[in-house]
Amino acid sequence: MKSNILYPIYILWLRQIKRYFRSKSRIIGSLGQPIVFLVALGFGFGSIFAKAGEGNYIQFLSPGVIAMSIMFTAVFSGIELIWDRQFGFLKETMVAPVSRLTIMFGRTLGGATTATLQGIIVFLITIVIGFRPDVGAVLWGLLFMFGIALVFTAFGTAIASSMEDMQGFGLIVNLVNMPLLFLSGAFFPLNTAPAFIQWIAYINPLSYGIDGLRAAFTGVSQYVIGVDALVIAGITVVFLSVGAWLFSRVEV
Repeated sequence: MKSNILYPIYILWLRQIKRYFRSKSRIIGSLGQPIVFLVALGFGFGSIFAKAGEGNYIQFLSPGVIAMSIMFTAVFSGIELIWDRQFGFLKETMVAPVSRLTIMFGRTLGGATTATLQGIIVFLITIVIGFRPDVGAVLWGLLFMFGIALVFTAFGTAIASSMEDMQGFGLIVNLVNMPLLFLSGAFFPLNTAPAFIQWIAYINPLSYGIDGLRAAFTGVSQYVIGVDALVIAGITVVFLSVGAWLFSRVEV
């Protein structure tokens, strides 16, 4: 029984991985935005950040850009669900003798894995640009990367399960992603931000993912790394549950 559950999850996970590696343009294209942010912001505002007494801006910015790359890749993996629905693959999957929960989990795990791989590529790019992470804490960093990926892949699946229009999906995702990104402490320290931004960051799941990455890689954080881990774990459970419920209501 256990193998009967794990095998469909593995097949759906493997499909996502193969699609990722076969789409070289997707991998290369999704690196453009992180590189622009790293170069334009990292070097453009580096001297200002240093004069303000905050240290090396590349060290501060890199975890935020890594998390940004993971979030965008993870959320936009939901568009594949709409694509599969329109072209009939989802219907064929649904008639298989497996539960919808198994299908949703396999897709989400695959999307989270590809988003994590994208984050690792950006992580390597940040090192080339000048980021110097704590090598001993890389495993912690990888765990936070995967946690961010799971949260936002489940989030993307939840949105896609409620929509049938790919263009509309992109608009809704961007409407949500940009405020989450800019109000997460990715680009500026939260401890110097106005009180209302700090309060928004407290309820922003991305804030805890970025803070956990920053704590793992640089030893500097706004919150405690254990709190970051617990919040990410809790939000993952919530988003997976919501995504599973909405996916169970999908009509094909």
